[in-house]
Amino acid sequence: MGIELPTGNDPVSIRKRIEAMEHLLERSFTIPGTKYPVGLDSIIGLVPVIGDVVTAAMGAYIVWEARNLGIPKWKLWRMAGNIAFDSAVGAVPLVGDAFDLAFRSNTRNLRIVKKHLDKHHPHTMVIDR
Repeated sequence: MGIELPTGNDPVSIRKRIEAMEHLLERSFTIPGTKYPVGLDSIIGLVPVIGDVVTAAMGAYIVWEARNLGIPKWKLWRMAGNIAFDSAVGAVPLVGDAFDLAFRSNTRNLRIVKKHLDKHHPHTMVIDR
């Protein structure tokens, strides 16, 4: 009964997988008593060192999928830089955990992918809610 993700290598399938990963990492839960969304990136990031490594690897999956789309290398480097910056600052105790709530590297990377897809594969465009 879970979410079924497409397994194809076409731009539409890749876009759906990247959007699903970004949602899981950045907006899959709401902090009780607020409307502020958080995801596994913030929650797993609370575990020192291992949490940051795991969330960086999950974020790297988005970059890998973007590479499969043929996104230019400079954009891939920018996406990798977002993850590296998020991981480096996120590794600082307490300050990094608060930073994780504000700096959403995966959302930034999704924006880069969407901009590329909307320009080069307009048929993948969907109306965002």
